[in-house]
Amino acid sequence: MKKSEKVDFVIHKLEKLYPEVPIPLDHTDSYTLLIAVLLSAQCTDERVNQVTPSLFAAANEPMGMAELEVEEIKEIIRPCGLSPQKSKAISNLSKILIEKHNGEVPDNFKDLEALPGVGHKTASVVMSQAFGYPAFPVDTHIHRLIYRWGLSTGKNVETTEKDCKRLFPKEKWNKLHLQIIFFGREYCKARPHEPSSCPICSQIGRASLFK
Repeated sequence: MKKSEKVDFVIHKLEKLYPEVPIPLDHTDSYTLLIAVLLSAQCTDERVNQVTPSLFAAANEPMGMAELEVEEIKEIIRPCGLSPQKSKAISNLSKILIEKHNGEVPDNFKDLEALPGVGHKTASVVMSQAFGYPAFPVDTHIHRLIYRWGLSTGKNVETTEKDCKRLFPKEKWNKLHLQIIFFGREYCKARPHEPSSCPICSQIGRASLFK
């Protein structure tokens, strides 16, 4: 199967399986989404969604968050892991939003990635899901699946993102990256994985990976 045929197969299969895809992280605006995505680093979305109600009850906008003690934030988000680093980042970025951005989450990559604790993947999620900007955030699910399907070399997430943007139509990026995440969780897990029962790997996967 040619790579272009693989791309078409993936698009049609995912659209059939996931015609509607909710954003996995519970949020009410761009700020709460930003904080939720930051918390999701090395943590499941499910765990983040269990923690954020308590955090956002304490503060759900930059001014309120900046007024909280870092230790208070740390204690609330402890179940998400990496709480010392994440609590400092949440506090500091909230202060920066107030000082430099009038309390608003910036809608561009440069300013987002300049915030503490915000890397390219986090910025991509916010740009895509909060502002509707075409982006293709690559998490571990997407990185693994795109390699399994023979659509990227899998050397690193940067290469995978470039390959995804080159192969898939731009107008599908925002929905497609969520579809791939849901597919990875349901059908194409890291381990154990049986390619013969996977709706996509059984058709286009790298056979050598599963011998």
